[in-house]
Amino acid sequence: MAGTGPAGLIAALGFAEAGFPVTLAGPPATGVDGRTTALMNPALAVLGRLGVLDNLRDGAAPLKVMRIVDVTARLIRSPVVTFRASEIGEPQFGLNVPNGLLVPVLAEAVAGHEAIEWRKTMVDGWRPEADGVKAVLADGDTIDASLGVAADGRLSPAREAAGIATSSRTYPQAALVLNFGHRVDHAFTSTEFHTETGPFTQVPLPGRRSSLVWVVEPEMAKELAALDDETLSTRVEQRMQSMLGRVTVEPGRQIYPLSAVTPRRFARNRIALVGEAAHVFPPIGAQGLNLGIRDIDDLIGIASENRTDPGSERALAAYDWRRRPDILARSGAVNMLNMSLLSSALPAQMARSAGLGMLGGFSPLRAFFMREGLRPGSGFAAIAGGLGKQVNR
Repeated sequence: MAGTGPAGLIAALGFAEAGFPVTLAGPPATGVDGRTTALMNPALAVLGRLGVLDNLRDGAAPLKVMRIVDVTARLIRSPVVTFRASEIGEPQFGLNVPNGLLVPVLAEAVAGHEAIEWRKTMVDGWRPEADGVKAVLADGDTIDASLGVAADGRLSPAREAAGIATSSRTYPQAALVLNFGHRVDHAFTSTEFHTETGPFTQVPLPGRRSSLVWVVEPEMAKELAALDDETLSTRVEQRMQSMLGRVTVEPGRQIYPLSAVTPRRFARNRIALVGEAAHVFPPIGAQGLNLGIRDIDDLIGIASENRTDPGSERALAAYDWRRRPDILARSGAVNMLNMSLLSSALPAQMARSAGLGMLGGFSPLRAFFMREGLRPGSGFAAIAGGLGKQVNR
């Protein structure tokens, strides 16, 4: 198993808890990561089963309301759409967890698990073979396994070694990421402002603090990051229309270029892709790690059904078939919405406005999308359940 980001650590814990011997390759995370990760309830349930959720709660903030606000200056603007967890009988959609808390908690659990051998060095190369896969480490040692799990990021050397081609796109966008304090309570509400350069997304943290992902053109991201604290705080407050009162940005600013990568397959030659090795897309709608955790959960389930050879062609074909609809639907929707924000074409504006207008004005459709956003298939299940009750009556 390669990769020691959140997806790799969760995969190692999940396979170990399922009774598999695990060798994890990769150095521990270093440096400061000021980003946060919005984990939805199904992902939190997985972390609960792995025994790490309780160590995250105090440093995380619930997500009870999610709102989309169109602040473009284009001819056709979309109405405000508000999603409330209470509408679908949930106390919250999930938790917003700082990466600076999430990764250390996961790493501590991995280091203390008796079924996981953590080789804290990089994988230098992969050798897929008919009856297994061999990982060659940077220190010269090798690891032999039936199944290689690639959680090694968007550039994934394991994916390349497996011979899996990708389709990719580079966006003329970069994300400026930071945290900030504010005078007005956020009421556990996340607001995604849609702008001509991409989303400006505020997500609550504990107390009167929030995290921010501000998507702009790459040069503008550099200019914003270079501003002094007072000027940048003012810019953030203005962009939010003073919704949370006076803003004070905190130390630590990071810039990430945006792109999209979709593999043609999600498993091949005894290597299965999870996390960003399996899907890369812009930060819209809190999909990234939640989708990765579903990758891991499905892969463990299929491996458990094929314990004698979890890396067999049959097992990998089953994994590819199971993950394909979810990954393609989520990544396609996010990329389409992002492109609609960048497009000044009138049809794109009309389509986005009509779609968001229907979500905002028709509560059954809104509830369906909220359920589907949490757990694929649950929206359809709710419809079927409702029809079943009517038939019984």
